[in-house]
Amino acid sequence: MKKQDSIPIVNIHEADTKSASSSVNNKIYIRAVKGVIERCRRYVGILFLSLFLLIPWLTYNDQQAVLLDFVEQRFHLFNLSLWPQDLTIFAWLFIIAAFALFFITVIFGRVWCGFMCPQTVFTFLFVWVEEFVEGSRHKRIHLDKQNASIAKLSKKTSKHFLWLCIALVTSLTFVGYFMSIWELFNDFFTFNLSFWPLFYVVLFMFCTYANAGWMREIMCTHICPYARFQSAMFDKDTYTVTYDKARGEGRGPRSKKLSQTEYNDKGLGDCIDCNLCVQVCPTGIDIRNGLQYECINCGACVDACNDVMSKMNYPVGLISFTSESTLNGTPPSIIRPNVIAYFVVLIIMSGALVFDVFARKTLDVGIIRDRNTLYNETFSGEILNVYNVVVRNKGQTIQRYKISLDGLPHGYIIGDTNVTVNASLQLRQPITVAIDPKYLAEDVTDFNIVISNQHGDVAKQKTNFIYTDL
Repeated sequence: MKKQDSIPIVNIHEADTKSASSSVNNKIYIRAVKGVIERCRRYVGILFLSLFLLIPWLTYNDQQAVLLDFVEQRFHLFNLSLWPQDLTIFAWLFIIAAFALFFITVIFGRVWCGFMCPQTVFTFLFVWVEEFVEGSRHKRIHLDKQNASIAKLSKKTSKHFLWLCIALVTSLTFVGYFMSIWELFNDFFTFNLSFWPLFYVVLFMFCTYANAGWMREIMCTHICPYARFQSAMFDKDTYTVTYDKARGEGRGPRSKKLSQTEYNDKGLGDCIDCNLCVQVCPTGIDIRNGLQYECINCGACVDACNDVMSKMNYPVGLISFTSESTLNGTPPSIIRPNVIAYFVVLIIMSGALVFDVFARKTLDVGIIRDRNTLYNETFSGEILNVYNVVVRNKGQTIQRYKISLDGLPHGYIIGDTNVTVNASLQLRQPITVAIDPKYLAEDVTDFNIVISNQHGDVAKQKTNFIYTDL
């Protein structure tokens, strides 16, 4: 038998690795970059981070404006108080957020990941702290290669201390969305915080510290599911960070002594192979290899490349936010079937949310029969049934309600029929319904307990009156 030739094996990683790569020993050292996109991303990050830190401190009607109180099963959103019965509103919100993300993705690619995702915002914040303490990219690489020393230990300790401080403030703020933030901060810094709030503060602190300080690109490339399916929403008209291969190849270093045209005549494209686009990438990819799922569309490589092109007196835009259609010389179309489909669904879902909010009643009632006895009989022969009436005031003001009966002729309530319920609270009121048995034609008589107020809010709950000696 003739011996077959062996198939040559190429180590792709070694073939693609360059001396100027953004990673050293699998650790990515992100190079600082300046430019229009970087400023835009920084302002957007500051805006959303400021909103995140500020919102829990806002008050509305003398209570925390945004409070997701799972213990009391009440969610306060300014003038809207939601109970478990209103969770369809949250379902609509999540559905709208998902389709809004799909709608934006099909037009502008992964701009959410690059500009607004909390993982990206906190990663760049932690990188900024790292650069502030340890210096630029080259200084950080050099520092990590140094042997242990007091100076190195001091810088590393300072960096991690600042990271933990940021993570602690972030964690306290996040937990403050689920309990009174004033009590949380007061109890935490006076060492009076109970076990479970303290547990979640510590948990989320280390999650933030680990995600933004250590995991970073791993969250985007291996854990986040969005990176895996976002390409299914891309088409030839989607704007995304793209390298103009036709203009840039072949690559090669050069001086500024010769013009762009002279280098093009020699077979060189506009890419000078400086690798700055790789060094500034937070996920460590080379955008010149084409669209990759690791790309988060942050645009750092666009700013880096535009800066190099300007210094070389070349036109900018070798790497840019563009579409495949544009590179092929065809104007991209915004009006296309997938965009229309996502937009229509988004409008329908938004309409459903608006309807659900405005159709929502601020009064809700629940009836629970007394389970100890079916009925009681008085000395005068009247039959008594006992009920627990749960009145929920979903509004933001104190309300006074009247309890009455509907569908039980000659029946009446023994005791006070007026109750007062504070804003966004519920009241359990026991009532006793009495009736002469001669007016009962069946063992079980259905009727309604009615709750109403002076504003015209009315809620009915069906229940039954039981008497079995007929």
